[in-house]
Amino acid sequence: MIKPDAVANGHTGAILNDIIKDGFRIVALKQIHLSAPIAGKFYAIHKERPFYNDLVQFMSSGPIVAAILEKDNAIESFRTLIGATDPSKAEAGTIRNKYAKSIDANAIHGSDSDENAQIEGSFFFSAFERF
Repeated sequence: MIKPDAVANGHTGAILNDIIKDGFRIVALKQIHLSAPIAGKFYAIHKERPFYNDLVQFMSSGPIVAAILEKDNAIESFRTLIGATDPSKAEAGTIRNKYAKSIDANAIHGSDSDENAQIEGSFFFSAFERF
């Protein structure tokens, strides 16, 4: 998911280009504006954490671009491509190194497991929206 900061800063095309150049196939793609209740539902796993309310507010602050991607070893490969959560610690050339402004406004979200990728993909896309 390309987060509201990166969308607002005009980085959507460049980020998608980086993803495609890294060998990912886009299976589904859409731009949407999450309401606070929907963002809260997506991040419900973090509900008890102190950053939850700020995260929900941020993720509902503007449009996001949701995607489902395919590639061999996709989770590990994507996590490498996006870089560390804190862009100041992200390796040169990673998406967060190039496009993120802070640990909170870090440009992009990537699933951390195959199981979560299935859950998150189904949150945003029905079966007929996947190609």
